[in-house]
Amino acid sequence: MKYLFALLIFLATAISSLAQEQPAPVESIDGIIAELLDQITIEKGKKMDTAAIRNLFHPTAIFTVADSANAESVSLNEFLTLLTDPYYEEGYTEKEIHKVVDEFNGIAQVFQSFYGKDSEGVEEKGINSYQLTYYGGRWWIVSILWTMESDGAKIPSKYGGE
Repeated sequence: MKYLFALLIFLATAISSLAQEQPAPVESIDGIIAELLDQITIEKGKKMDTAAIRNLFHPTAIFTVADSANAESVSLNEFLTLLTDPYYEEGYTEKEIHKVVDEFNGIAQVFQSFYGKDSEGVEEKGINSYQLTYYGGRWWIVSILWTMESDGAKIPSKYGGE
C-alpha cells in the first residue's frame, strides 16, 4: 500500500509538472493567434467550440471586414453566431503565411497574411490585422480587421506576398 501511495504522489507531481511546462495559448501573442486559427479551422461535420473562441477575445471585441469600397463590423456575439453557420460545418481551413508583430507597453498590433480554403474548394489569401492588450497575466484580442487579396490588391512582400 505504501508503494501505491508513493506511485500516486509521483504521478500527480509528474502530471502537474507537465501542465506547468506548457504555457496557455493566451500567455503569448504567437500562442493566442495560433489558438484562434486552430479553433476556426474545422473538419467537415464538426462544430466550432465557441466558448474556447470567446475566451481569446476581450468581451467588447470588434470584427471588421473591409476593402477599398466598404467596411462591415460585428460584435463578438455576432461573430460567434456567424461561426455557427452550417457553412462552417462543411469544413474550413485558415493558415498563417507570415506575420509582423509590433508590441509596446501591453499593447500589440499584428499583421498576419493568411491562406483560407472553404468546403467548396474556394481558396483565398488575405491579411488579418489584430489589436491585442495584455493584462491580468494574459493577452486578449481586442479587435480584428481583415481584407482579402484581389487581382488589384496583392499582399505586399513585407507581409509574405509574392
